[in-house]
Amino acid sequence: MPAPLVVVDVANVIGSRPDGWWKDRAAAATRLRDELAAAVAAGHPIGDVDHPLDLILVVEGRAGGVGPVPGVEVVSAPRSGDDTIVAVVRDRGENRETTVVTADRELRARVSALGATVQGPRWLRP
Repeated sequence: MPAPLVVVDVANVIGSRPDGWWKDRAAAATRLRDELAAAVAAGHPIGDVDHPLDLILVVEGRAGGVGPVPGVEVVSAPRSGDDTIVAVVRDRGENRETTVVTADRELRARVSALGATVQGPRWLRP
């Protein structure tokens, strides 16, 4: 059985905390990536998903230059972050447990139709 897949809507997750993320979106995305990479390296679950897992962050716009680190893959959306997340779920989520982290209602419906479970940002960052 393939490892569970967790796909994170980075713009939506960083936007859920009023911590000044809007001043530097790339830095906020990097902080989230590094926070999750540290959790992966320490063997902590991501949400309620234990290891091993495939963790993909989808970034867009000014955060598009954020790169991957060990344990965290980063996909830069060429246009729409939502469309890229749907493509990742469609292309990589087949026949395995897939969770998308977002609060975006339209995106939730799109990925749910593909069989993904959806969790809000607090699931990832309580």
